[in-house]
Amino acid sequence: MLNKLVFVAILIALSAMLLSCDTANNTQTSYQWPIIEGFPKPQVPKDNPMSEAKVLLGKKLFFDKSLSANQQQSCESCHFQAFAFAENRSVSQGSTGEIHRRNAPALVNIAYNKTLTWAHDGITTLERQILIPMFGESPIELGITGHEAKVLARFDSQVYQALFEQAFDGQPLSFELIVKALASYVRSLISLNSPFDRYAYFGDDDAISASAIRGMDLFFSERLECHHCHGGFNFTQSTGHEQQLLDRRPFHNTGLYNVEGSSAGYPQKDIGLAEISTLAKDNGRFRAPTLRNIRYSGPYMHDGSVATLSEVIDIYAAGGRNIAHGLYQGDGRANPLKSQFIKGFELTAEEKQDLLAFLDTLTDQAFLTSSKHQLSE
Repeated sequence: MLNKLVFVAILIALSAMLLSCDTANNTQTSYQWPIIEGFPKPQVPKDNPMSEAKVLLGKKLFFDKSLSANQQQSCESCHFQAFAFAENRSVSQGSTGEIHRRNAPALVNIAYNKTLTWAHDGITTLERQILIPMFGESPIELGITGHEAKVLARFDSQVYQALFEQAFDGQPLSFELIVKALASYVRSLISLNSPFDRYAYFGDDDAISASAIRGMDLFFSERLECHHCHGGFNFTQSTGHEQQLLDRRPFHNTGLYNVEGSSAGYPQKDIGLAEISTLAKDNGRFRAPTLRNIRYSGPYMHDGSVATLSEVIDIYAAGGRNIAHGLYQGDGRANPLKSQFIKGFELTAEEKQDLLAFLDTLTDQAFLTSSKHQLSE
């Protein structure tokens, strides 16, 4: 009975989020979102309403290496469908071979994200975020800056002309339209068909195992506190949609580092939100990613420094990570800026397996394999 009571509480919390409110500022079209009935639609900029034609164009652009200056990489080069549109390497490598400092985030339900990137509270739309990999110079990703005319000319082809005509009704080819199309495709990457969803929203009591139900109880308990950073239907606090009244942009220091001799605690190469805010209290604070399809989006953390989910649980159980040797030696458990929710906890071996079983129920196999997200020739 306790399991069902816990779950009813979850559904009540979700229902509260879905209370009707004024959505006049959220421009929508006849586009059919692949979402569960009763769920709110993602927020969409007024000047870029969703359409199937934009999604189709954006998908072709997403997989096209012509979008990089040297034609060596596409968006898909760092965001593979099989890995929940992330990549199975610790940090990304740009089109020129430059190694980046951060792990490529999964593009799962990113249409619902309130903030984009790992640690920037001012980037709240995909249209703005996409400019970074396209035109950023430090680090270089697609490397378009300085090569704009050459790159744009590659899309002045018969095939692309037809796609742009359908998507944008005769507007002249421009990077603005490319960005809008890419944003539309990425917004279409919705994952809401996991065993958890079938159990939670479609009433299939057999969709998840007894072990996973026990793990769910642990996940939503005050003992583990997981849900404080990974709550809501998207399993992250960083959520926005057409019916959300609060503007929440949470970032967290999880005690991953506490480098000896460093005033920031985290390695100077990446101190998180503090780079943007310039506030010492933001040192080491990063956005909590969605846990949907988390089994396939590793390695984990902003720098890909944790290889497995089992290790992630061990770090949180310890109340942070203690690095005994090496460049980043230090006890993250003692980081003074660590989140209040990273307190540590004890788990039996069976409870740990139950928790892992629950996290596995957030895997949407159709999302990882569906041809609708793939480029068809």
